[in-house]
Amino acid sequence: MMPASVFSSKFSKAFLAAALVCFLAPFCWGQSQPQNSAAGSVEEEGTSNDLFIMLGSDFVRPGLLPKANDNIGIGHTFGFLKKDPIGDELTFAYTYEDAGSGFWHSDFGSHTESFGVMKNFGLPKTKRVSGYTWVQIGISSFTGTPRVQNHFYDGESLGAVVHFTEHSSIWIQETFNKIITSPWYTTTSIGYTRSW
Repeated sequence: MMPASVFSSKFSKAFLAAALVCFLAPFCWGQSQPQNSAAGSVEEEGTSNDLFIMLGSDFVRPGLLPKANDNIGIGHTFGFLKKDPIGDELTFAYTYEDAGSGFWHSDFGSHTESFGVMKNFGLPKTKRVSGYTWVQIGISSFTGTPRVQNHFYDGESLGAVVHFTEHSSIWIQETFNKIITSPWYTTTSIGYTRSW
C-alpha cells in the first residue's frame, strides 16, 4: 500500500503536468494573426496570456490571525469566450497556505491546485485601473498529519488591476475561500502580473 503523502505528491505532480499540457497545447500549433487586420488589431484586443505571482494573507477566524497565502499561476484568454458572462480567461494556479503556528511556513499547510475562469472589465473614466472576477475550483491537500487529506476547494475573487504598461501590472484581490471541511474564510492578496 502506497503512503498517502507519496500518493498526494504523485497526484499533485501529475495534476500539474496534465494542466500544463492542456494549457500549452494551443501554443504548439501555429496561431497566426492576419497581417491585414483592420480596426480590430492585436493592440486593441490586448494581451492573451498572464503569468501571476501573488503574496497574501488569510485572516483566520476567530481572531483575524494573519497567515501566509502565496499563489502562482498562468492564464490564457480565449476569443470564443469573449461574450461569456462568467469569463474569457482560463487559469491554472497553485496556492500554498500556512496553517501552523508561524506566518510563512510550518509542517501544517494547505496546497491547492485549481482551475479557474476570470472575467476582466473596464472601470468608468480610467484606463489605468480595471477590475476582474475570478472563480476557481480545485483540490486542497492538507499536510502535517500522518495522512495527507485531500478536499474540494472553491474560491471566488474580486480584484483590481493597476496597469503600468500593456505587459506589466499589479493585481489586488479579495478572495472568499471554501474548503469542504471548513467554514468560508477570506484572503487578501497583492501580486505582480506579466502579460504577453
